[in-house]
Amino acid sequence: MTTIACYPLITVRELRASRDFFVRHFGLAAVFEASWVVMLGDAVSGDIRLGLMSPDHPSNPPGPEPFDGLGMIVTMQVDDAGAAFAQARAAGAAIHHALADEPWGQRRFMLRDPSGILVDVVEQVEPQAGWWDRYMG
Repeated sequence: MTTIACYPLITVRELRASRDFFVRHFGLAAVFEASWVVMLGDAVSGDIRLGLMSPDHPSNPPGPEPFDGLGMIVTMQVDDAGAAFAQARAAGAAIHHALADEPWGQRRFMLRDPSGILVDVVEQVEPQAGWWDRYMG
């Protein structure tokens, strides 16, 4: 088997608001859209990064149930977390966790979309010397 793509498909209660959130804050484009599903991704290549689906979708089998806001984080890796944080704050996004430099090698902040999806916005940076040692091997 050859995997062509891999992306989450999240059942959300606020389909249009969630779509608009990811388009506005992360520059994703709706590469396919119907009344009950939106596939978001790169406008040029058409590569899908994230799928959103309404709870009243007609696909079979039934389910999954609408996302309840627990147990999942969508990570959006960016080249400049500081700039992304400033843009998100200026645009009025709901900041869940303020910009921080983490010892494991990320500069990050978190947002919550209108459907409750927790979005971790990360920039990879050099980890604190020795931080990973206790977790390796």
